[in-house]
Amino acid sequence: MTQDTHQNTVRKLVIVGGGTAGWIAAAAFARLRGKTLDIELVESDAIGTVGVGEATIPQIIRLNTILGLDEHDFVKQTKGTFKLGIEFVDWGKVGTRYLHTFGDAGMNLASVPFHQYWKRAAAAGHEKDLWHYSLHKVAANKAKFGKMDRVGNTSMTGLAYAYHFDASLYATYLRAFSEQLGVTRTEGLVQSVTRGGESGDIRSITLDDGREVTGDFFIDCTGFRALLLGQELDVGYQDWSKWLPCNSAQAVPSERLETLVPYTRATAKSSGWQWRIPLQHRTGNGHVYCSDFISDDEAGETLLAGLDTKPLADPRPIRFTTGRRATFWSHNCAAIGLSSGFLEPLESTSIHLIQSHVSRLLQLFPSSSNCETERAEYNRRCAAEFEQIRDFLILHYHQTTREDSEFWRYCKNMHVPDSLRHKQELFASSGRVGRDADDLFREASWVQVMLGQGVIPGSHDAMADVLTEADLGEFLGNVRTLVERAVDSLPTHEQYLQQHCAAD
Repeated sequence: MTQDTHQNTVRKLVIVGGGTAGWIAAAAFARLRGKTLDIELVESDAIGTVGVGEATIPQIIRLNTILGLDEHDFVKQTKGTFKLGIEFVDWGKVGTRYLHTFGDAGMNLASVPFHQYWKRAAAAGHEKDLWHYSLHKVAANKAKFGKMDRVGNTSMTGLAYAYHFDASLYATYLRAFSEQLGVTRTEGLVQSVTRGGESGDIRSITLDDGREVTGDFFIDCTGFRALLLGQELDVGYQDWSKWLPCNSAQAVPSERLETLVPYTRATAKSSGWQWRIPLQHRTGNGHVYCSDFISDDEAGETLLAGLDTKPLADPRPIRFTTGRRATFWSHNCAAIGLSSGFLEPLESTSIHLIQSHVSRLLQLFPSSSNCETERAEYNRRCAAEFEQIRDFLILHYHQTTREDSEFWRYCKNMHVPDSLRHKQELFASSGRVGRDADDLFREASWVQVMLGQGVIPGSHDAMADVLTEADLGEFLGNVRTLVERAVDSLPTHEQYLQQHCAAD
């Protein structure tokens, strides 16, 4: 940042744009920095939100805990449900399905990952798949859910979970929370932006009625428009469409499922995939597709034909380009949410990236305009996270045997980043995971998706050979028994919701 003749102290934070991104930012800053910052959020009711972020991953629990939200009240007010993972249907090949759960399958033994023991047994003719030993998978199959940190007094971890919820209700919920903590909400459309002459920093925004909102630091939550970071500060965009070719989506609500299952479903289609997200009052559905391979009309017909319940509205189209901003923080402005980039909702990472960026910005938030070092570190860490998630998403598309459509032939044969290629080759060789230390996705996630997409390791870790054949069989049998007993003790998902957080 080119400096003004003096360093300005950052006292006023202006968040431009509401929705999930804006109100998560407002709530977190109000909770953790409210005594040192004056916080104002500017949004307009005339601008709609994308609203596809109804499924989350377990990291959101950390955010809610930091904010001090009551979990059951939060789920009730957002008409939410609980989520143990994502079921992938027809991805590796038509007719297959697997559950990418938030937990481990089985339990490790002598520091050797459980899947290595399973692979040894499978090579000897054992016919049960890895998910036979997954607490989450067995619970999901029986539509059960409950709080369980650990299975009895064993080393087997309990149920890790996240949420499904109505994103618009979540934003409303966080707005009320933020305003109670002193955040000022200003209604209005941004008409122009004023910047400092020497530094180029944003000084103020002017609204459509002539009001001026001044600030020392700005957060751009204006969605795909990226009004401040993209348009005003002219930060470029890295297009990742060659790896993640889907560029369109259509969303539609339908009636609630008869049985509220505790997982998201992602079903591969001829030119993309369809999501199903169970809420207490309705079901969220959408078709993510590449318009180069299918028309919007046909995509809408595919979506409606794949619904499990009656639609409640007409499909709503959304356009996007997968990728990210060249930098996430420029001058005195950071972009959070869709304005920072977009990775399609395949692994429910959109809301996580919001909270991750907010957390990172809180850690590195400048006290003055002299913030080059903090800004560089923020940009470095955000870029690394985007790229790690990108590779995990590409894996789902590229690691397939499907050749039944032009779309899937493209995905199967496309060149992928070297960082992903290395992980695929390492796992295919020995079942080992070349996971980066700060990767969002755990080793168990990479194992489940690799196996689910059809990557079967050629060998297993020799350390798994320490057990005799008899001991190995007994170990696997005991793990399955522990899983069955633990799941039998759980209430159904519906019972848990009715008892603790039934929506009005």
